[in-house]
Amino acid sequence: MNTATMRRVDRRLGRPLARLLTGWRRVADRFRRPPEGPPRKILVLKLAEHGVWVVAYSALMDAIEMVGAEHVYVMTFSDNRFVLDQLGILPPENIIEVPTTGTAGTLRNLVRAVRRVRQEQIDSVVDFEFFARSSAVIAYLTGATRRVGFHPVAEEAGYRGDLMTHRLSFNSHLHAGQTFRTLVRALQEDPAVLPAMGAPAPAAVAPPHREVSAAEQAEVTEVLLGALGTTTLPRLVLLNANAGDLIPHRRWPDDRYVELARRLLDELPDVAVVLTGSPAEAGAAARLARQVGSPRCVSAAGQTTLGQLIVLYGLADVLVTNDSGPAHYAALAPVDIVTLFGPETPDVFGSLSPRSHTLWAALACSPCVNAYNDRVTSCRNNLCMQAITVDQVLDVVRGLLGGGTPVEVPPVRTEAD
Repeated sequence: MNTATMRRVDRRLGRPLARLLTGWRRVADRFRRPPEGPPRKILVLKLAEHGVWVVAYSALMDAIEMVGAEHVYVMTFSDNRFVLDQLGILPPENIIEVPTTGTAGTLRNLVRAVRRVRQEQIDSVVDFEFFARSSAVIAYLTGATRRVGFHPVAEEAGYRGDLMTHRLSFNSHLHAGQTFRTLVRALQEDPAVLPAMGAPAPAAVAPPHREVSAAEQAEVTEVLLGALGTTTLPRLVLLNANAGDLIPHRRWPDDRYVELARRLLDELPDVAVVLTGSPAEAGAAARLARQVGSPRCVSAAGQTTLGQLIVLYGLADVLVTNDSGPAHYAALAPVDIVTLFGPETPDVFGSLSPRSHTLWAALACSPCVNAYNDRVTSCRNNLCMQAITVDQVLDVVRGLLGGGTPVEVPPVRTEAD
C-alpha cells in the first residue's frame, strides 16, 4: 500500500470510524472505572516511516525504564521492522508487524495485530502518529485503558475523534525526538491536567553506534572493492538521491547529484562515490551512476541488507542525503551526515547524530508540510530544494573530507531553552 492509498484510507475510513467510536466511548466510559496504578505493558504505535524508530530511541528507552523491555511492544508496518532489529533494545517477539499487502490485505493484517495486542492484555498505548485517524482508531480498539496521543483541541488539525484518555497538544517547536519522549512520559501524568506538562521537554539523543563485526566489515569491503575494481578501499562519499513517496518534494534534483559526484571525483582523486538506495530505487541509482561516467562512481542500491548498509555507512567518510530515512539510521554509524532540507525543517526532523550537518534555504514558504496539514503540500515546484546549490553542498563535503573549511550550520535543537 503506497502513501497516497494510506492517506485515502485514513481520510475516508478513519474519519467515520473515529466519529462512531467517539460516540461509543462517551457512553461506555460512564460504566468504566479509570485505570489504577502505573502502566504494566506499553504498546508504541507508529505504522509508517523507516527512520522514525531511530529518532524515537530515547522514547523507547523511557518506556523500557517504566515497565522493562519485556513489557514494551511496538506495532509497525513490516517494512520498518529492520530498523527496530538494528536497535536491538526490544525482544523480537514484541515487535508486532503489519504486512502491507494491498488495501484489503493490510486491513486484515491490522485486525490480526489488534487481536494480538488484546491477547497480550496491554493496558497502555502511545500513539506516535501526529493526527492520523486510523492510528487513533487502532489505539482505541486495542482495549488499552490508557491511550496517549495528540488531540486537536482548537481544531488546528484534521478531525481524529476523541479516543485518547491522555490528550496532548502538538508542539511544532519541538524536535520529533522530544515529541516522542513527551508522549511516553505523559503516561505518568494526570489526564485531568493534560495537555499542560509541568516540566521542560526532555532532550532526545541518537542511539549508540551499532557494533560491527570484522566479518561483516570484510564482507561489505569485498563487495565495494569488486564494484570499484580496486584492491584497496578509497575514501568514500555516499549519495542517497531518493526520498520515498511520503513527500517527494524533498528530492534534490538528480542532475545536481550527478554534478556533485563529478566535481568531487575531479577534485579528490583518492575519493570514490557510491550511490545508495532500496531495491525499488536500484534502477534510478544505477542510471545516476552511469551519468556520472566514472569507474570511481558505482551504485550499491538494492545490493545490501540494512545491516550491511550500516556497515557501509561506517566505512564511509560522508553521506549526502535528502531528508529521508537514511539521514536517521545513518546515526547508527560513525559517518558525517549532510542532509538537504526543503519542505520540512531540520529543527523538527534533523538527524540526531552528533555528526549531523544540515543545509536548508529557509525560503519564506518553507517548511510547507507539518503535522497540521497531514504533511501534504499544494506546492508544485520545490524551489526550496532547488535553492540549495552544488557549490554549497560541495563546500560542506570538501570541508568534512579535509579539503576545505566546513560550512558552519546551527545544531538541531534537542533541549528546551
